This record gives sequence, C-alpha cells and structure tokens, in this order.
Amino acid sequence: MTDLVRAEGTRKVGVLVVGAGFSGMAVGSRLLREGNEDFVIIDRGGEVGGTWRDNTYPGAACDVPSHLYSYSFAQEFDWSRSFGTQPEIADYQRSVAVSEGLYPYIRFRTDMTDARWDDAAGEWVVTTRDVHREGWERYAERPTPAGDRTGAPATASESTAPGATAAATVAGTVTTAEPVEGPTTTWRARELVLGVGALCEPRLPDIEGIDGFEGEIFHSARWNHDVDLKGKRVAVIGTGASAIQIVPSIAEEVAHLDVYQRTAPYVIPRLDRPYLGWERSALRSVPGLRRVVRAQDWFFRELQVPGLTRNAKLMEPIRALSKGLLFAQVRDKELRRKLTPDHTIGCKRMLISNTYFPAIARDDVDLVTVPIRRVNAHSIETVDGTERPIDVLIVCTGFHVTDSPTFELVTGRSGETLTEVWGREGMAAHKGTTVHGFPNLSVMMGPATGLGHSSMIFMIESQVNYFMSMLAKKRELGADVAEVTARAQDEWNDWIRERLTESVWVTGCGSWYLDEHGNAPAVWPSWTWLFRLKTRSFDPGAYDLRISRDRLLTGV
Repeated sequence: MTDLVRAEGTRKVGVLVVGAGFSGMAVGSRLLREGNEDFVIIDRGGEVGGTWRDNTYPGAACDVPSHLYSYSFAQEFDWSRSFGTQPEIADYQRSVAVSEGLYPYIRFRTDMTDARWDDAAGEWVVTTRDVHREGWERYAERPTPAGDRTGAPATASESTAPGATAAATVAGTVTTAEPVEGPTTTWRARELVLGVGALCEPRLPDIEGIDGFEGEIFHSARWNHDVDLKGKRVAVIGTGASAIQIVPSIAEEVAHLDVYQRTAPYVIPRLDRPYLGWERSALRSVPGLRRVVRAQDWFFRELQVPGLTRNAKLMEPIRALSKGLLFAQVRDKELRRKLTPDHTIGCKRMLISNTYFPAIARDDVDLVTVPIRRVNAHSIETVDGTERPIDVLIVCTGFHVTDSPTFELVTGRSGETLTEVWGREGMAAHKGTTVHGFPNLSVMMGPATGLGHSSMIFMIESQVNYFMSMLAKKRELGADVAEVTARAQDEWNDWIRERLTESVWVTGCGSWYLDEHGNAPAVWPSWTWLFRLKTRSFDPGAYDLRISRDRLLTGV
C-alpha cells in the first residue's frame, strides 16, 4: 500500500512530460529514437510550439540564427531567412512533430493542476484537467499530420489519449480569457519532466489603476488580434525584446504611439536577410551544409562568453556597434540621450533590431521616460502630472522566469513545493536539471541554464542527454528512484555562483536575471560546450539511487 489512495482509473506512464515546446518535444523525440514509447506529453494549448505558439504579436521573431535555433537532429527544414520569424519557427516545430512521430503521444488542452511525490511507490501522482480557453486559440484550416484533416479544432476528448492527433494549427489570438474546465485525470508517472520553459507565464505590471482601464488591454504574449489598432492612440509599456519588435510593426498603423521606457536597452544591428534562391538550393542539396552553417553561428556566438563572464571590457566592440547604430538612426540629441543605456552591456538582454530606433524617432511616436503614476480609465498619468490619453494599452513586461506559477504545483518528498523551497533558498538544481527533495523530477531549462548570447536549443539537448543517461543508469542498476544529494547540488551551485561573481549579470546592473537573493539563477556563466561536456553522462555518485518501498514489498 502507498501513502496515497490510488483512484480507480488512474493512468500509469513511465515518463510524463509537461509542455510541448522545444524542451518537451526534444525529450519525446529522444525517447522515441531510443525505442521508449512509455511516455505522454501534456500541453495546455492546441498545438505544439510553447512560447512560439503563444507569442503571435506583430513582428515576433527570434534573435538567434535559424539553423542554430533548431534541433541538431532535425536540420532538414527549408528556412527562408537567416533569422526565423514566429510563423516559420512554429512551422518548423510542427514539421518536427510530424517527422519524429510525436503527435500520438501528446495530450493537448491539458493543464497540470497538481503534482505530488509518492515516496512509498516511487512515483509522481499528477492531476491534470482538460481545458479550453475561449479566445486563446484560433485555428487555421491546414492539413494535420495524421487522422482528421478537416482543420477543425479537436475537442478535449479527441486529444486525451495516445493516438490522438493535432487537428489544427494555432494561427493567432492569444488573450487572457479564463479556461473552460473539463474532466480531470490522475497519472502515476515514474519520471516527471517539466518542459514549461522560462517564457511562458506573462508578468503583469503592478501599476495603480490598471484594472480600471476601460480601453483594450493585453500582454504582448497574449496578443488580441481582434483589436484593430488603426487610427487608435496606443501605449506600449516596456522596451524589452518583444517591444522592440512590436513598436516598428505597429507605428505606421496607429494614430499615435507612446512607448514607456524604464531602462534603455542596448540595441545592435539585426544581421537578418532572406536567403537567396541559390543559397536555399545549396542548403537543401549539399550534404552537411546546414550543419556547417549551424556550427559557424554557434562559434561566433561563443566569442561573447569571456566578455559576459570575466571581463566586460571585451564587450566594448559590441557596445560601440550599438552606439554607432543609435547615432546613425537617431539625429535628435535629446531623444538619443534617452535611448542611451547607462548600464554595462550584457547585464540585461541585448536586443537586435534595424527598425526600432527609426520607429521611436517618428513624429507620431513619443518615448516616455518619466515613471508612471497610475493608469486611468482612458489615459496614463506619469509622476510629473502629465496625462496622455490612450485607446489601447499593450503590456510588454516580460515573464515569470524565476517564479513560474508551475513551480507552485510541484510538491516534493518533504511536502514543500518548488516555489517554497526555491523561495527560501534561491533557485538551485544539479546541472540545471535535478533538485534535491524532488526525486525523479527533471527540469528542462532549469536554474543556471539560460543564455545571454546563444541558442537555448543547445542547452536543452544537453539536458536531454543527461536525462536519458540517467534513465539508462537506473535500468542498469535496477533502481526506480534517483534523488540528487544535497551535497552534490550545493557543490554544483557553489561552482555556478563562484563563476557568476565576475559576470556582467551580477556586477553590471539589476535585471530579471537576478533573484531576490542577489543571485543570477537564470543564466549559465560559461561556455555552452562546457555545459554539454558536464551533462554528457549521468553521475551516479551525486545521487541517492534506490528501490521504492512498494517495489521492495511486492517484488514488481
């Protein structure tokens, strides 16, 4: 008997993966490639893609080159340009889901509502709920990978079991509508993998009066495509990665645009262009050429590492490039002053754009650097008493990175959630993946895995290597439970913090990279190849490997 009641109809699975974005798809693909079909991927959306499915705002695109921002095992996609746009990245993800045979293993429109570790059984007891969010998903008529090819959205019941297929493609509208809840399911999983990513839960600003705004309001990650911006007075709060893509995309359409800036970002040229016909032909036909391009992109990105982690002066050429772009594109001295960063380059996310500065310099665009006092029913008031009327408010204030709501749902061996443990001690995980007190849990894109310079796909694949190596070692030893020791986790994180002390993320400024403890748990403080090396194989000496009590008693 276990400590938890096993409800009738409970489903058992070897690996339960939460999230069908890049992380979850990488785990599923690797499992299938190694002959393991005992897994299920759940996702709250109606298609694969994660953040690239949900972020459909105008101008959405990646700041990492296309071939680098793709799986090493899926390089056949015919990219149209050097930097992928959101629609093309979403197409890539769907193509991978088809070629890797993932759709039958994905349960769409399914939220995880609770996950608790059953120590006696050596399993995670996970509760999920079938949901549909009105206004979240808008579906395009497009052939599906298999099964129903009508292009109509699958119902919750149609997408709840192995064999179900995606019957639609997410094409747009993302709002903050409440979910319509359906039936719940209880799962017992040997392994729980969190592949929810860091950029999935929008962070809303705490501004007085914002709840009373009577115009249209939405977060950039939940773009409301039903709102017509033409001829409207629009305000954008934030000047981060989303805003610098949105502002140029809507500036010509709106009657007037106010952009509220707290901190000026470093913006460098976006070296993006469409591939010429002969280039695409060569990439398709020359064996290994895509991998050569990918390796080249990776190499030049790695050159930034010493400047980010050891000596900020090495980033001076990039700072000068940003300064030169600003000088060339903005002639007004006062505006140029407002757009000039006052922090160390790299300590906040560096942004790439060729169109942001010209958009800000338009006569019908105002850059507001005075702090906001409150949001009124039809205006925004700043602390200097100025009130600016608006019809639409677009919030570009980022995501819950170090405090994801998902962490509140995962309860470990001690009865504490990830949120409680990390809130007290700071985010910490062994090799960014496993957490003491949470056996058989793997966190993709976990603590100290984020990058300020290169592709997260490289890091994700490294973590998948580690996860698969762990599964193999457990099979070899006959263990069904693996929990990283406190000592091993502490030693790993001491190593991380030591290397962060000289990094720009800790010394250069305050940013979302930092937590309330003054640490930078979101970023990897070294070369990406070093992370790959350290996660190449499982290290059993760092773990308590054991057989669960129920298995010892039953012999099963």
